[in-house]
Amino acid sequence: MEHQFRAQLRRKEVLVGMVTTLSSPEIAEMLAAAGYDWLFVDGEHGPFGTLELQRVMQAAGRDMPCVVRIPIGEEWMIKQALDSGAAGILVPMVNSAEQAAQIVRWAKYPPMGTRGVGAARAHRYGLAFQEYVDSANDEIAVIVQAEHIEAVHHIEQIVEVAGIDAVFVGPYDLSASLGRTGDVTHPEVIAAIAQITAVCQRKGMPLGIFGANAAILRPYIQQGYTLIAASTDTMVFTAAVCNMLAEVRETKEC
Repeated sequence: MEHQFRAQLRRKEVLVGMVTTLSSPEIAEMLAAAGYDWLFVDGEHGPFGTLELQRVMQAAGRDMPCVVRIPIGEEWMIKQALDSGAAGILVPMVNSAEQAAQIVRWAKYPPMGTRGVGAARAHRYGLAFQEYVDSANDEIAVIVQAEHIEAVHHIEQIVEVAGIDAVFVGPYDLSASLGRTGDVTHPEVIAAIAQITAVCQRKGMPLGIFGANAAILRPYIQQGYTLIAASTDTMVFTAAVCNMLAEVRETKEC
């Protein structure tokens, strides 16, 4: 592979990416050119089919690690995301060690797992088949999301699962699971995130998180979070066009 994403992740280098929710190759190309460390391709909430995921990764280029968030932790989704050339998978709603272990098995080739073997974009359509198969288990990142109170209750066991490379905190779904939907600053939500943080740091597990802006993200970076998803393509575009419109109209808001 042309990048060292998993190695950088495990070394806890600060990696700043953006969530791309639009199935637009042009946006992925622009984000890659801007100099982000990685792209978070949101196959859970974005309008992506398998072909759209692949087109976005093709536009970003092989030097830009793309981590695909799949809609749910199912084998065929993991297989297709990885065969399309993803540098890693991000799996939502992982609430137990058993779930985490199954995800690892599906993401790894034998003998470490049960990932099916086929020639696709990741293998350069067969031209680099053996090279990819030989290196994929060492280079593909497996990231699980802790975004439900059940994950908080089982975080000690989840981080012990061999093959998990990082835990990505989902503040918004976590708040919803606590009956505090959207209130990510509520003391219960903050306490739950603090528990995840403490366990992961004690175990040496890299941590990731999403934040809408730098002010939200900076305290987490100071706490040792290293896999950073800074806003989304839609949020950035909407804010930019609103600001432009307000400036032209000389108003305070669009």
